[in-house]
Amino acid sequence: MPEHDRFRAISPQPDPQVDTPEVLLSRAALGDEAAFAQFYDIISPSVFGMVCRVVRDRAQSEEVTQDVMVELWRTASRFDASKGSATGWSLTLAHRRAIDRVRSAQASTDREHRSAMLSERREYDEVSEAVDASMERHQVQRCLGSLTELQRESVMLAFYQGYTYPEVASLLKVPLGTVKTRMRDGLIRLRDCLGVSR
Repeated sequence: MPEHDRFRAISPQPDPQVDTPEVLLSRAALGDEAAFAQFYDIISPSVFGMVCRVVRDRAQSEEVTQDVMVELWRTASRFDASKGSATGWSLTLAHRRAIDRVRSAQASTDREHRSAMLSERREYDEVSEAVDASMERHQVQRCLGSLTELQRESVMLAFYQGYTYPEVASLLKVPLGTVKTRMRDGLIRLRDCLGVSR
């Protein structure tokens, strides 16, 4: 049986002349479960009302109220009647717990929102990068098409297949100086076509 239900089961009828919340809580601090059960019946509606006003969700308010009542049982010995009423002490604790629940729920919502935003941003960035890369490839292919066949052949071998200038010269069976000239002219034309500033 949950702790709060145990108190309800043993709760006798309170005597308002003798059983004030302060007296009941003081007796509960000494381990008197019957006194706490009476205190529970007196104070829990006010605690629930306070929590409901802050949390604004009935199911969560019920959970927070039960947490508060269990904490009141466990910490009853800390109550000091010289500093205020048992009702005031209980409602202060209830208000703190309710605020904590709202902050916790808001933090959870914020985390989920940030996670969703990051996920959307990652997807956007991936698509954007893919589009940019595709457009760049398209533009490079178009610009390569504007080169002479000899320039394009030299550029493709050197830049896309990783051959050195001497290796390109050997593959094309032309002098190294010819390859260098074709490369220079081809790269200038590519740069102009792609709009790359000098």
